[in-house]
Amino acid sequence: MNLTRTLIIGNSGSGKSWLAKRLAEQLHAPWTDLDLIHWESDEASIARPSAEALGMARLAADEERWVIEGVYGGIISELLPRATALIWLCVEDEECVANIRQREAQRDKNDELLIALLDWAGSYRMREDSSGFSAHQQLFEGFSGSKLKLRDRAEITTFANTVLQAE
Repeated sequence: MNLTRTLIIGNSGSGKSWLAKRLAEQLHAPWTDLDLIHWESDEASIARPSAEALGMARLAADEERWVIEGVYGGIISELLPRATALIWLCVEDEECVANIRQREAQRDKNDELLIALLDWAGSYRMREDSSGFSAHQQLFEGFSGSKLKLRDRAEITTFANTVLQAE
């Protein structure tokens, strides 16, 4: 699998950042989290203007080597022609919600942004936007380069360990 320019897609809480960090370290490539591009202020849920976010993402994808991860199908579809590999973390919604709860355990359970994130992650397979399951499925099916669908934490970990051992 040619991982020179790898896109990782999937639901919030699926393990995209975990995998991207490990791949980027192993490949000696920059890692871009599209959350940092999409959100102007994550704490206040203020989205960056679309054109600005897309410009920033394209700049990251202009590099020779990279790992870019995110849920934002609209941005990802623009970067796909430059990618050599697409990895879809197609993890069950319930597992994603549990992962977020574990990751955000220190936050107040009544935190409105946390509640919204949990609801959003729990609706991945029902959402009809560019960040939902069906949009990611279309991106995956339409991609002609190297691609891989990983369905749970065990598969993701096995893949990461295999890549780390192979390099």
